[in-house]
Amino acid sequence: MGPVPSAVLQLLALTAALGLTYRPLGDYMAGVYRSTKHWRVERWLYRCVGADPDTGMRWPAYLRGVLAFSLVGVVFLYLMQRLQGVLPGSPGFASVSPALAFNTAASFVANTNWQAYAGEQTMGHLVQTGGLAVQNFVSAAVGMAVAIALVRGFAPSHARLRSRGGTPVRTGELGNFWADLVRGTVRILLPLALVGAVLLAATGVIQNVAGVHDVGQFIGGPQQWDGGAVASQEAIKELGTNGGGYFNANSAHPFENPNGLSNLLEIFLILVIPSALTRTFGTMVGSVRQGYAVLGAMAAIWLGFTALTLWTEFHHGGPAFDLAGASMEGKETRFGVGGSSLFSTATTLTSTGAVNSFHSSFTGLGGGLTLLGMMLGEVAPGGVGSGLYGMLVLAVIAVFVAGLMVGRTPEYLGKKIGSREMKFAAVYLLVTPTLVLVLTALSVALATPRDSVLNTAATAVSGSHAHGFSEILYAFTSGANNNGSAFAGLDADTDWYDTTLGLAMLLGRFVPMVFVLALAGSLAEQRPVPETAGTLRTHKPLFATLLVGTTVLVTGLTYFPALALGPLAEGLAS
Repeated sequence: MGPVPSAVLQLLALTAALGLTYRPLGDYMAGVYRSTKHWRVERWLYRCVGADPDTGMRWPAYLRGVLAFSLVGVVFLYLMQRLQGVLPGSPGFASVSPALAFNTAASFVANTNWQAYAGEQTMGHLVQTGGLAVQNFVSAAVGMAVAIALVRGFAPSHARLRSRGGTPVRTGELGNFWADLVRGTVRILLPLALVGAVLLAATGVIQNVAGVHDVGQFIGGPQQWDGGAVASQEAIKELGTNGGGYFNANSAHPFENPNGLSNLLEIFLILVIPSALTRTFGTMVGSVRQGYAVLGAMAAIWLGFTALTLWTEFHHGGPAFDLAGASMEGKETRFGVGGSSLFSTATTLTSTGAVNSFHSSFTGLGGGLTLLGMMLGEVAPGGVGSGLYGMLVLAVIAVFVAGLMVGRTPEYLGKKIGSREMKFAAVYLLVTPTLVLVLTALSVALATPRDSVLNTAATAVSGSHAHGFSEILYAFTSGANNNGSAFAGLDADTDWYDTTLGLAMLLGRFVPMVFVLALAGSLAEQRPVPETAGTLRTHKPLFATLLVGTTVLVTGLTYFPALALGPLAEGLAS
């Protein structure tokens, strides 16, 4: 079988698996977040943090819970790394430097999992499993909680009333952050990760606590390999759209991703929760057709990017390409172009960042597609939680644009989209482009001999001209959008990049959440508007098409000049 038919079969198998799990998983998650009962282990966890899970929270209180919990996570993970040299379960590894420890703590708490270090040479078993793996769970659960809070803002059945001066008013409560966090972790992520770990181990992914050992002489000297609890961390790495690899080679390492079957399973784990959350959304707002419309927009973007990436990477450009059958530079032969292209599309259209190939070695246009996928806001289907709330914010923008076209007040799911809601949505969209473009410009501007003491791009970029610019642009796009993948030609373990990328990851994660929760609170306070003949039917294919157009155009207008300087220039010149 040729490489192209093989890629098509993999795509069909992946689509079928996602289709089979879409409804049961989506309805199950809706039931989890609607439940009023608490499991015994959950009650114990609530007592540990001193939280009352039955207390409703308005958006400022919900936001304070998100920020306080995440701040504790950053401090705890930072201290674990700084004290690694004296902690048990650290087979001879020294403590992590302050700048790298900050960068890594910010990365894993922000659900980015950007790694400026080699995992098997830097982090011991305790930090890997007790620090990084724990954040893989809870950072994903935080994203899911924020998405559910926004869904409750739209859902008329969730609204609670309170008497004020004898007149009932809407409280604007969005649920309880601590209950959403614990349930998302205990009832959704843990069971699915357990199943995923068993399946990955069955395909050959290792799971042990072995230390570093010599495996013999190879070209250039002796080779040492490290063991670890890889299957369990790999499962939540993909399932929580985290992306941090146990080993430096990430999902290209044979211990993390040994064969084509494990590769397809990992892609499935990346996509399954973000896709099913659209069903959760439709169920909770009382119209599953609304969920199908959002899913349709996500699927159209994902399939379009997948097809374009496959085309660019299968495109033959000379005798070497003809002999290899496609552009094989930087790709593992056990996955081929098809498995590598599918993985790269899945990981950059979600906030995962796991890689099974060298994105820097993709064709100019292929690398540009991985960049553009992140620049879209990773909404197809996006990260766990972040993909859904990102697409719903874009849906608000699309509804507003449609309202301007017909000259009536825009409405979405029975809620009016006024100036207040549009301000929240607009600022949300501006946060990550501002971080990406400003920090990229600063890094390029400081790349001069007189500034080399700052360890900036002057000595850190392996490429030159358009490709070197793309490496810097990719790094900050990945960080600010909480992806975590890299072109990998950039030496990111410098004080400059450790600090600026750490700040980009934290600001890119939590500042947008402020406006998402503010939007949710504003919507929750509204009285539902009855549907009329002039109401835009947001469950129809026409709206899904409008949503796709809004997503692509907003991103294109924002990032096109930067893309023209990097991957477009490189692709057109090749």
